[in-house]
Amino acid sequence: MGARSLGSLGRMPHRLIFSDAHAAADALTFAGRTRSLGDGAIRLRAADGVLVMTSAPLAPRGLFDATPTVIGMRVLPVDPELVCDLIVDATLLSASSDDASALELPESALTAAWAGVTAPREGWTAEPGIAASTLAARAQWGIAAVAEALPQDPGEDAVRTVRAAVWGVPDEELNGLPLGAAFAAFALGFIAGEEEARVRTAGPWTRLTLDRGHVLVRGPVRVGMTGVRATGTAPAPTS
Repeated sequence: MGARSLGSLGRMPHRLIFSDAHAAADALTFAGRTRSLGDGAIRLRAADGVLVMTSAPLAPRGLFDATPTVIGMRVLPVDPELVCDLIVDATLLSASSDDASALELPESALTAAWAGVTAPREGWTAEPGIAASTLAARAQWGIAAVAEALPQDPGEDAVRTVRAAVWGVPDEELNGLPLGAAFAAFALGFIAGEEEARVRTAGPWTRLTLDRGHVLVRGPVRVGMTGVRATGTAPAPTS
C-alpha cells in the first residue's frame, strides 16, 4: 500500500457520528469502493457538521510517472462537534455494532502523498458540462484498453505504465481531460441517470460535479506510451 502508517494517535476520534444511518451507509459505500482503487487510503476532514471524504483512484508515484492525479470526493453531514483531519486505510473503516449512524475508525492513521496536493477553494470558472453517459462510456473504453494492453502476468511496473498511458491521455470527448477523470467517476459510483457533470476549472485543476460526488483532476500530465489510445472507426483498407 502506498500510504505509510503513523501508528496510534492519541487525539484520533474513535468513531464518526453521522446525522442519520443513511449518511453512515453512504460513507461506508464510498470507503468500500475506495478499497480497490489507488493506494486504498481515504482522507476524512470534518468541521461545522460536514465530512469531506477524499481518495485518489489515480496518482503518480515518482517523478517520471505520467499517471494523472485524480481525486474523488464525497461530502456528507456529520455530528457538528466532530472536528478531524486524518487519513485511514479504507479497509479498516467499519460499521458500528451499536449505532447505525456511526462508523468505527481504525486505531492507526496513515499518510499519503496525494493528500498533500490541495485544490483551491475559490476562483473556479464554469466550463461546458459533460454528459454522465459520456463519462461512463469513456471509462468503460479505458478499462477495456487497459485489459487489452496488459501482458500476461504483468509486474507492478508494467501495470502502472499501461494505466498511465491510458488514463493519462487527454480525451477529446472529455473536452481534453485525461481519461482517468471518467474512470474515477465510474469506479466510485458517481455516475447515475442522465445528468450532466458540471465542470469548473481553477489554475491546473478541473472539478467535475455530479449528484453523487466530485472528481478533481490536476493536470496537464506528460504521457509516454500512447499507442493504446484510439477512437472512432478505423478506415477500411485500400487495395
